[in-house]
Amino acid sequence: QVQLVESGGGLVQAGGSLRLSCVASGRSVSSYGMGWLRQAPGKEREFVAGVSWSGKVTHYADSVKGRFTISRDNAKDTVYLQMDSLKPEDTAVYYCAASTRTTSIVVITTDPHEYDYWGQGTQVTVSS
Repeated sequence: QVQLVESGGGLVQAGGSLRLSCVASGRSVSSYGMGWLRQAPGKEREFVAGVSWSGKVTHYADSVKGRFTISRDNAKDTVYLQMDSLKPEDTAVYYCAASTRTTSIVVITTDPHEYDYWGQGTQVTVSS
């Protein structure tokens, strides 16, 4: 079983930055595709960014492209999300998730239903 714990959320002004971290325990996630997803009040959970098991391939939602950067350190079983130029519309609970369904061909999934393990989430609030 995999446990994921996020940290790094908080309150920041528009234009500011935050760095989220996600530490895995129980079982290594080094062979899994990893993602960050978010859910704002009254909205469905949505994909934000994903990274392949090797860290060499990344993918971003159009809304965050150029502002957010996902990375991973497999030696530490940790995934990061660097968020710059934050906007009020980025306000949400951010979740780290692991997908066991990624393969050597499909290394990242954007579908929340294809993630098998989830963290408890960390709140990010961006004030205008």
